[in-house]
Amino acid sequence: MRARDKAAVSALRATLAALDNAEAVPVDEAALRGVALEHSPVGVGVTEAARRELSEHRAVEVVRAEVAERLETAAQLTAPAHADRAARLRAEAAVLLRFLDGSGAA
Repeated sequence: MRARDKAAVSALRATLAALDNAEAVPVDEAALRGVALEHSPVGVGVTEAARRELSEHRAVEVVRAEVAERLETAAQLTAPAHADRAARLRAEAAVLLRFLDGSGAA
């Protein structure tokens, strides 16, 4: 952020959100039916829910999926009007690949 690298900031924020989503524990909606609101595990009165801890392998899979998504979307943006967006997506993918290769700085 301090370097004002918009591509890096965008890629890292989106990837951190994807990792956060991967740690979320799914709520069994069938178990929630017929439960009074005050006894419900979601909604009013909820504080924190336990989260999954991702293994390093699973975290790498999430980051690789983020890279693949960016590259796939960039490949689909063939119109000249979308050249800037495609370039930004490729730059974001490159940032994430640097982190996967272990050469990224924290």
